[in-house]
Amino acid sequence: MTVPKTKGSRTKATPLPTSLPAIRPLVAGLDVGSSEHWICGPARADGQPNVRGFGTTTDQLQALADWLAEQGVESVAMESTSVYWIPIYELLESRGIEALLVNARQLHNVPGRKTDVTDCQWLQLLHSCGLLRGSFRPSEAITRLRALQRQLANLVAERTRCVQWMQKALDQMNVQVHRAVTDLTGTTGLAIVRAIVGGERDPARLALHRDYRCRKSAAEIARYLTGTWRDEHLFNLTSALRLFDALEAEIAAYDAQLLTAVESLQPPDRQADPVPPPPHPAKEKAIKARGEQQARTTLWRFAGVDLTRIDGISAGAAQVVLTEVGPDLAAFPSEDQFVSWLRLCPRTPISGGKPLKKRRNGLGANRIAGVLRMAATSLQRSKTALGAAFRRIARHKGGAVAVFATARQLAQLIYRMLRYGHDYVDIGEQAYDQRFLVRRFAALTESARSLGYTLVPTAATE
Repeated sequence: MTVPKTKGSRTKATPLPTSLPAIRPLVAGLDVGSSEHWICGPARADGQPNVRGFGTTTDQLQALADWLAEQGVESVAMESTSVYWIPIYELLESRGIEALLVNARQLHNVPGRKTDVTDCQWLQLLHSCGLLRGSFRPSEAITRLRALQRQLANLVAERTRCVQWMQKALDQMNVQVHRAVTDLTGTTGLAIVRAIVGGERDPARLALHRDYRCRKSAAEIARYLTGTWRDEHLFNLTSALRLFDALEAEIAAYDAQLLTAVESLQPPDRQADPVPPPPHPAKEKAIKARGEQQARTTLWRFAGVDLTRIDGISAGAAQVVLTEVGPDLAAFPSEDQFVSWLRLCPRTPISGGKPLKKRRNGLGANRIAGVLRMAATSLQRSKTALGAAFRRIARHKGGAVAVFATARQLAQLIYRMLRYGHDYVDIGEQAYDQRFLVRRFAALTESARSLGYTLVPTAATE
């Protein structure tokens, strides 16, 4: 049953200009809404708009798909409105009808009054003329992994808020756990917090929860653990700790479910293969210390390449990359297109032969770009080639540009590994610096030659 049309300009279909050549006549345009969808199919024989309205319940979505099948529609273009497009997108995909997810910014400048009916008409017209570009959406299997990974990221963010609440309650009581230990959620920090919640107030007894690896002695830690112990702050601390523990359990459940889902997608010939060891023993030790060995093995068997071989890429970062785009990057013909999709390339708009005012790119970057930026930040003190490149750029152009450029380089390395199976080998900091000096000398020599000079090395002085 379709939604009945009402009188008024909002739901009245008016003919749109059709002077553009139609490349694909059997297409439709769908305006997605929270309570109703408006669909425009191929033009009728009499030239009148072929517009229908449907509700958003499941039976209405089934009726919409049936109507498209009756019209012989091969492809449907729709706007990415919140999450309302997902049910109809998945339904059309299951029916064998191509679904094209379009960014709403492509339709901001169409002429005429903007209504739901005219939006679906413009979508149909522009799609039939080949003027709309669909957004990237991975395969169905990767989409399921992505849903789990994104909810896991939400839980991790909420856990961070709980840690901040615990820190706030402790500061309000002047219990300076953050000065006694480096990490509040570490072994010593959590043990002290749990003891406080359990009723312990003696600083000396609280300091006995010190882990043997702490640099500060028990006496030094005890100096920071005398507080006012007000009831309201203790109640807030107890509540935050309780939420923290609940989120920890949920995160563990999501990690297990995600790894199980990834294991189900592993090729049979790699399910029992041992993962190659990391190139650096220090990184292998860090992976084991964070408890990421199982995740690293599972991801390697799934993708066929070990992204953690790249300096700065942890098992968690590799998991985000593989659950967002999958191991197959055939949708991106070149690494430049992949980097552009991540918005990790400089933005250089030109009009009239002149560059326009530049705006910082990457403000709308996706989750992979955010993870790569964090990985780039971790390389600023690394004794590797990537770390040396980061520091060279930071000296000349600042830290922000260095993070951006290094994240771009990480994206290129990931693309080469996933698309072509290239292995990453770190040449080391010294080799990179030597290579940079050679390139710099060649550039200076060429500059001097263009000016009519010849570089002569100075005699070595004792």
